[in-house]
Amino acid sequence: MNTIITIGRQFGSGGREIGEMVANHFGIKCYDKELLSRAAKESGFCEEMIQNHDERPTNSFLYNLVMDTYSFGYNSSSFVDMPISHKVFLAQFDTVKKIAEEGPCVIVGRCADYALSEFPNVLNLFICADEESKIKRIRERFDDITSDDKAREMMNKKDKQRQSYYNYYSSKKWGRADSYDLCINSSILGIDGTVKFITQYIEDFEQARKA
Repeated sequence: MNTIITIGRQFGSGGREIGEMVANHFGIKCYDKELLSRAAKESGFCEEMIQNHDERPTNSFLYNLVMDTYSFGYNSSSFVDMPISHKVFLAQFDTVKKIAEEGPCVIVGRCADYALSEFPNVLNLFICADEESKIKRIRERFDDITSDDKAREMMNKKDKQRQSYYNYYSSKKWGRADSYDLCINSSILGIDGTVKFITQYIEDFEQARKA
């Protein structure tokens, strides 16, 4: 096993769960929220700041200015002059590359496919699902989501954030087939079936690279 798998996902599609199961199948690590802790540790930013900007582009100039002044003080450094959202992205970007250099793994979200565009042993996947399946999964996961309408609202908000983040920081379009190597609707085969399909795809990919 020598492949790095990145997973973009619609909210409620089971992308994180699928990533963890694929990683377990191959005996490799899966990075999702764990990536944020590591990015915070290696960059020196507090973890709360990283989490607050996770896959959420902040376009408010005033907010960025206030946060920069509060967090870093006044300084002539070009890095410190950069908006806080950009700094957080760069911290995650660097962490993704460091993780990939350590060996095969699964990385969920965070524009990992874009960060690793120059790595030859990467497979970029995107997981989607039909609305009914996503709403059902969201309601099962979050106790405070008590209706389909609330689940749909949460789903649309999260996906909009992810789309804006990805489209802003990468040169590609979130969720569009030509941005990835493989796009899969997890509703068709279910979570287990999708994992089985992906693991076979990865094994075939590795065989093709050896040929």
